Amino acid sequence: MTGRARGRSRGRGGGNEDAPQPPVGVQPEPYQAPAGRGRSRGSVPLQHAQPPQPAQPQQTAQPPQPVKVPPSDQRQQQMSSLPADMSKLQVRDEQPPRDERRRRGFGLEDSHVLKTREEGQLKVGTFGQQVEIVSNFFKVDFRSADLHLYNVVFDPDVQSSKFRHAMLHKIDDVIGSTRCFDGMIMYLPKKLLEPVTKLSVKTNKNEDISITITHRCAVPANSPSVVQLMNILFKKQLKILNMQQIGRHYFNPDRKIDVQVEVERGIATQLQVWPGLQTSILQYEQSVMLCADVTHKVMRRDSVLDFLYNTHRSLSSQGKSNTFYEAAAKSLIGEIVLTRYNNKTYRIDDIDWNKHPTDKFTKADGSEISFQEYYEKTYERKVLDPMQPLLISKPKDKDKKRGTQGPILLLPEFCSIQGLSETMRSNFNVMKDLAQHTRISPEMRAKNLESFMNELQANPEAVQELTRWNMNYEKKLLRMTGRCFPAENMIQKDAKFTYKISDADWTKESRGKMLLSPVSISKWLLVFSQRDSNIAQDFKNTLQKVCGPMGMQVAEPELCRLNQDNAKAFFTALKENITNDLQIVVCIVPNNNKDRYDSIKRLCCVERPIPSQVVVSRTLSKQQMLMSVCTKIGIQLNCKMGGNVWAVDIPIQVMVVGYDVYHDSLTKGKSFGGFVASTNKSLTNYYSRITAHTSHQEICDQLKICMTGALKKYHEINNTLPDKIIVYRDGVGDGQLGMVHGHELPQLKEAFKDVGAGYNPKFAMIVVKKRITTRLFLGNNGQYSNPPPGTVVDTVVTRPEWYDFFLISQSVRQGTVSPTHYNVISDNTGLKPDHFQRLTYKLCHLYYNWPGTIRVPAPCQYAHKLAFLVGQSIHSEPNPVLADRLYYL
Repeated sequence: MTGRARGRSRGRGGGNEDAPQPPVGVQPEPYQAPAGRGRSRGSVPLQHAQPPQPAQPQQTAQPPQPVKVPPSDQRQQQMSSLPADMSKLQVRDEQPPRDERRRRGFGLEDSHVLKTREEGQLKVGTFGQQVEIVSNFFKVDFRSADLHLYNVVFDPDVQSSKFRHAMLHKIDDVIGSTRCFDGMIMYLPKKLLEPVTKLSVKTNKNEDISITITHRCAVPANSPSVVQLMNILFKKQLKILNMQQIGRHYFNPDRKIDVQVEVERGIATQLQVWPGLQTSILQYEQSVMLCADVTHKVMRRDSVLDFLYNTHRSLSSQGKSNTFYEAAAKSLIGEIVLTRYNNKTYRIDDIDWNKHPTDKFTKADGSEISFQEYYEKTYERKVLDPMQPLLISKPKDKDKKRGTQGPILLLPEFCSIQGLSETMRSNFNVMKDLAQHTRISPEMRAKNLESFMNELQANPEAVQELTRWNMNYEKKLLRMTGRCFPAENMIQKDAKFTYKISDADWTKESRGKMLLSPVSISKWLLVFSQRDSNIAQDFKNTLQKVCGPMGMQVAEPELCRLNQDNAKAFFTALKENITNDLQIVVCIVPNNNKDRYDSIKRLCCVERPIPSQVVVSRTLSKQQMLMSVCTKIGIQLNCKMGGNVWAVDIPIQVMVVGYDVYHDSLTKGKSFGGFVASTNKSLTNYYSRITAHTSHQEICDQLKICMTGALKKYHEINNTLPDKIIVYRDGVGDGQLGMVHGHELPQLKEAFKDVGAGYNPKFAMIVVKKRITTRLFLGNNGQYSNPPPGTVVDTVVTRPEWYDFFLISQSVRQGTVSPTHYNVISDNTGLKPDHFQRLTYKLCHLYYNWPGTIRVPAPCQYAHKLAFLVGQSIHSEPNPVLADRLYYL
């Protein structure tokens, strides 16, 4: 949709943010309860407002009921079924059950790692100019030759992890003070005298606790547990530096930056930016290394309770206080919040307006305590509003495995909404202000990492801990050699040109040249509202003017002027005016209203299949930019009707496939997979299909059908089947590699048998990963900068068990460029590493929505665009009539 703030994907960031402490001793500002719901007391705190009530027969109308509040007897039953202790309500940081940690492999158990590289298989290419690369890795030196693993049992059993650690401190004279203990499994840098050591200690209440320490084995230096131990020890170093863990990463609250941004005109809000680190220690090609990258979290300083107050004040000022419950539920349900007392994150699944901090729950010992009393005794947090509602968070699968069965109840006063609101994200000035602190240059990023390592090794306590384990880190970032590919030769009709490699953009070079295969528009429909009549006329004239030099002849359109601009008006007009001889429809809409956009796309993609283009009138309102905008729209129209814009020279005959998954925004538990496959030699035309499946099932069961359809379409167009097929699978984490290799890969190969007897093409599958920690800098005389597009690294920082490489294919104007990780998980094509790397880079030139290179190969981006369109707007499978066109651009 032209004019919608989507931009091009250049990486992802963000995460969960903590918030500062709430104001102590300040009573939250009272407000008048919503009409018909209050207690006739005048001004009362927020939580005295009554939740939505069932409609009474004598009432003619009732406000909507966004929150389902169970009957009182059912609520009592739910309350009684809550876990017996607050630890199971997740209001304190408690260790998971120890048998569960055993299953997760804290000890010697090695989690299965898919090996995608055969013994002796070469994966290092030679093509390109060598360049000096600096990466965000530090080599780790760990020389503990005498490492032993022990099992620790307490009798009677001790539930508290902190208490277990305290008990072990009482026997330091026997086991030593240097250890790594998780609650049951313990590492020691020495072997105790006896295989089984039994000791007895006394608690502060003079109770006897028996501790049995059993030697399990000596840990060899090449054990995966050694790397696991290194990660645990490094996290201890971060805590020594007073860094706080939020989610998976650690942040430094002492260096937080206050940022005041104006969200709306006259309405400012306070945010905080917390700098931090995301780290991991793994075995790489030549050695074990620490990968560390700078990260940031943007904190919203207000609590959920503050948000409720502000929402009610705003609605009251507009005379809409009766919609408060609906508005609060709509805004909060589904949001991620962070609890300030333990830095844990939860998803809000509901709001219980009938529960308050004064309500009680039953502890494990049978005694009752209120939520208010519990927080004051356990966390020294005083509840300022005793009548606030409680937030409900359903336990995740991992919570259930840890023993949490009932709902998790949270106090809004102690929760902060994480990340940025949609209003903030759509505000250019807000994002610009934040980018000054979060998008740091390669020079600053590298210096920050080396400064952190120097600070770590200058801390006496951290140094002492490292010395005890004979562990050390290099102070300087890793240096190695990479390669840089030259700029590609771009091909358009009767013209060839290249581009400046540092920009990877050919907007100027392609201007005035004919498209590779232009499609003229002889019959099309232009729909617009009455107030956009002048804009529509200028757009039509300018489009005809700019498309001529590109080889596209644009005829006069059929005009459809609407008296209203709502979704129903556009839907009705399109339904009445779309005919079988139309090539494409263009709608000029007044704003980014999602309902209107979705209704247009559903009609044009499902009910009346025809390529469609939606343009926001504001995009066409600036006369000085109209020709440039219309040029881009003309290119999009050409693509959606089956034409091509440019190409690159691809010497090998191959069919490429892209697949990605997007979760449905309308129906929880449903996802759509976008499947696209090339149908011509130049890899510019694509056949597409959609797969529908349940949420969290990234591994799809319908790939066989998609691949069979793609091969039949390829044969229909080319009168032959492809000899080589390369699949680019996007959106897969390292933990899912085994599932992709064992589940998706066989389905794709199974499709070959259905196409023809004896058909067995050469096949490769490449997993594409964008969410990575690895960063690459160009090192030049001690200075750091972004490497140019076409930079590839296939050694040193790659994994020894994988056939993988890193590729930087895009250019960024601000911050540090992020490489993309490619892992060839299956290959019998006979292609060399250079072939895979160069083909991948060439494909990054063929995405027609941007006159430059992008971060992933074009089939991956097309698959994402298709899945995004269906998951966001259509919510059902598009009509097969459109399958051979890029209608989803």
